[in-house]
Amino acid sequence: MNPTITAFEDSPDEGRGQARDMRVRWALEEVGQPYRVRLVSFSDMKQPRHLALNPFGQIPTFEDGDLTLFESGAIILHIASTSTGLLPDDPVPRARAVMWMLAALNTVEPPIVEREQVGYWEGDKPWYDERLLLLNDRVRRRLAPLARCLGDAAWLEGTFTAGDLMMVLVLRRLSGTNLLEEFPNLCSYVARAEARPAYQRAFEDQRAVFTDRHRLIRP
Repeated sequence: MNPTITAFEDSPDEGRGQARDMRVRWALEEVGQPYRVRLVSFSDMKQPRHLALNPFGQIPTFEDGDLTLFESGAIILHIASTSTGLLPDDPVPRARAVMWMLAALNTVEPPIVEREQVGYWEGDKPWYDERLLLLNDRVRRRLAPLARCLGDAAWLEGTFTAGDLMMVLVLRRLSGTNLLEEFPNLCSYVARAEARPAYQRAFEDQRAVFTDRHRLIRP
């Protein structure tokens, strides 16, 4: 039986491929694993059925036989570890690919998400402009060393891995800020990843959920 993942019934990212189920969709597409999607509303995510899968009431979740997982990083690590195509066989590059996954989630993503959310919570405050400048600098302090590590290479460890998958989707959260454009090699890195057929399939599938739902409710 194919695994089942959960995704937003009406995604707040409006089909832009930034909701975290995109990470799982892309990983499954890369390894050639068919999967099912169960769409959930914000209300559904707080109900006992979903809380049994993710006690924090979030998406995505992953169900495969007796295994249930939450947290996109854990799900992708499982997919990559039990399939071929996202982690090298050699233990040294394999460990480094996992290292980049964790760097994406623990080092690069937090200031990006904080910068992303400041407009929602503090956009009407008198200190907003000053705070935004501060957060932009925090993001740059993560992007600069990442750009140096990547250099002129296509991927962080020579071949595409789960580390690149996670890093690219974290960087995509900067869309519309012009911060990524300050680092041309990172822009090219993201564009290379977006051109992968597996990425495109995952993106179109996620976007179709938003597009189809809004077509149905349009007057």
